[in-house]
Amino acid sequence: MADRSFDCVVIGSGPGGYVAAIRAAQLGMKTAVVEKDRVGGRCLNYACIPAKAVLRAADVKTEVEDAGSFGIEVEGTSVDFSGVAAHREKVVKTLTSGVSFLFDKNKIELIEGHGALTDDASVRIGAQKDGEEIEAEKVVIAVGSVPKPVLGLKFGGRVLGTETAWALDELPGSLAVIGAGASGTEVASAFGRLGTDVVLLEALDQILPLEDEEIARTCAREIGKQNVEIVTGAKIESAKASKDDVKLAWGGEERSFDYVCIAAGRGPDLEALGIEDAGVKTDDSGLIQVDGAMRTSREGVYAIGDAVPGPALAHKASDEGVIAVEDAAGKETQPIDYRFVPAATFCHPQVASFGMTEKEARDAGRDVVVGKVPVGAVGAPTVYGDRTGMIKIVGDAEYGELLGGHIVCVKAADLIQELVNAQVLEGGYSEVAHTIHPHPAFAEAVMEAARAADGWLIHG
Repeated sequence: MADRSFDCVVIGSGPGGYVAAIRAAQLGMKTAVVEKDRVGGRCLNYACIPAKAVLRAADVKTEVEDAGSFGIEVEGTSVDFSGVAAHREKVVKTLTSGVSFLFDKNKIELIEGHGALTDDASVRIGAQKDGEEIEAEKVVIAVGSVPKPVLGLKFGGRVLGTETAWALDELPGSLAVIGAGASGTEVASAFGRLGTDVVLLEALDQILPLEDEEIARTCAREIGKQNVEIVTGAKIESAKASKDDVKLAWGGEERSFDYVCIAAGRGPDLEALGIEDAGVKTDDSGLIQVDGAMRTSREGVYAIGDAVPGPALAHKASDEGVIAVEDAAGKETQPIDYRFVPAATFCHPQVASFGMTEKEARDAGRDVVVGKVPVGAVGAPTVYGDRTGMIKIVGDAEYGELLGGHIVCVKAADLIQELVNAQVLEGGYSEVAHTIHPHPAFAEAVMEAARAADGWLIHG
């Protein structure tokens, strides 16, 4: 018999789990969160947040080095990486403390330990059969994901995942990054600008393979100026790690690096979770099968985030967490249209997007119209000293529909939201084009791209 009982138990306290728990508590459910590591999960402690803290340090260095163009003279720059690490740790501590505060505020009980499902879909704390059992009316699996090794390498020492790359306390002299998706490109852009000699290796023909080709090319040109050598179509022939270095061979050449960072994929962290015994089904890729309300094959058990299909994004996990517990509380919910979940890569310049690329839209047989402008077409980027990048809107010419938005510029992650909102509210590119924007602001470039799609570009 269970020692304690709850209306809702969330396994994992990352952006999906902690948001689910808070929403469950708001809905009047007695709620507990089980966390085997640190409050905030991997995103706050090891991945998303530490990454952005280090990237911000690289941004500051870039801004200082460019200060002369504004008439501000700076006598050289240098990187004290211990200071970068201190900034990283301060940011993490601040945000994880904030999550703990929200747990207390909402009377959510935090239970430390490894959570696993029992045969009757309650929760046991501890992997062993004799662990403490927690009775749960509803369970939300929010366990996140773990990195996958490649090329026979094992994580540890000179072989890093992205999480351990962001946790370094020293600035590497040289670094190879395997995989140029969002995570790998962020690592390369940060460490390259901080002074590391970086080689970014991607097996496909472009970095950021999920992004629009024009956007990826524009980003690659800038990344290539940041002490980063980009190798696309890279076929790595061998990899050998020692206590002193890592040797990689490709194209008939072998090179030595202080570290290698593997950013070539992740998998759901389902080990010892007990989902098989509880009757929770997975798909062929090992992800938990869910419906539009995040319900698994086992009644009363929900799953969200990196453990289920869809883009592996923190904000996607948070929204899924809300949907799961609202359904658990008997409220009506709407499934997520994953095509329109915005993605953002925080390299320099940033890349953000949603919906179809131009190629995807044409391949789907849509009557495609494209509106695009360089961000320098409007005033604000010149004022602020960063004219690099472009806005690209993919629309349907017949209906004026927004099929996709694609941005590469210093403020891409903020600018994409306008297009997402317009699409969700059933507006098209014509509505964006006729919406008054503040001047001078970067957002005017979005307006001009919409005007270009609508056939009446002013600044361009």
